[in-house]
Amino acid sequence: MNTTSATTTDEHQATLKTLAQTLGEGVFTQSRFRDNLRLHVPASRLIDLLRALRDQCGFKLLSEVGGTDYLGYPGRTGARFEVHYVLRNLETSEYLIIKTGVDDPDPTLPSVVPLWSGADWMEREVFDMYGIRFEGHPDLRRILMPPEFASFPLRKDYPLRGRGERHNFPRLLRGES
Repeated sequence: MNTTSATTTDEHQATLKTLAQTLGEGVFTQSRFRDNLRLHVPASRLIDLLRALRDQCGFKLLSEVGGTDYLGYPGRTGARFEVHYVLRNLETSEYLIIKTGVDDPDPTLPSVVPLWSGADWMEREVFDMYGIRFEGHPDLRRILMPPEFASFPLRKDYPLRGRGERHNFPRLLRGES
């Protein structure tokens, strides 16, 4: 028997039991990759799951929010985009990855800024790179690209050579910068 696998299972047992009692059965599915437990939840239940993890299971730290575009990914079914949240319980050193899918034409998820204020800039980055909107975000605007930039550079359908970015912006000389 693999002791690492048994330890990982035991580590998350209390959390999974609390979630099942709080949210009911069938709200999320689970998968594992190496030592990571991933919970997949529909966008409609995302906030319920995250709130339960924070309030009842002790996951007080949101360490990462990121996105993925699965356009054209071999064997992939379901939503085009996936947003993941990495949570950490500082008392038990347990961490979880929560994943939810969102699709075109208007990918929108509820903002988690009311739960973790530190999600502010992370959600803005996902919006800026993938075009995924976070409903209820206090200041959803570009954070990495200029405001007049019309595309989302980490989308798989974004051309490798760009869309003429250099030609669309005013030319600044060294003395003007």
